[in-house]
Amino acid sequence: MTRERVNKLCGALPGAEWSEPFGPGHDVWKVGDKIFAAIGAKTPGVSVKTPDIETASMLIEAGVGVKAPYFHRSWVNLPFDADQDELTHRIHRSYALVRASLTKKAQATLAPFDPDA
Repeated sequence: MTRERVNKLCGALPGAEWSEPFGPGHDVWKVGDKIFAAIGAKTPGVSVKTPDIETASMLIEAGVGVKAPYFHRSWVNLPFDADQDELTHRIHRSYALVRASLTKKAQATLAPFDPDA
């Protein structure tokens, strides 16, 4: 997968917004002003949120990803050459986790989303 493909995938999610809060070359995707995916200017791959530190550790130990630089330990960085289905799944899960953390009012403004679809 490429940076462009990841950006297209993220941009298709309900309420997703792109920004560059860390400067040029950093593609950051948010829902409700909360980050769910980030692509750095130098580190290849996409950083995504996992449900917890244990899940992130499991993915790192399995060689699926590495610790996401500058993020909490529950985040992992997945390389662009990772399995496309795995990347899509992890981006969708990250989005769903962040979306679920929004207020009910904010969630109500978003179109429905099923991470398993």
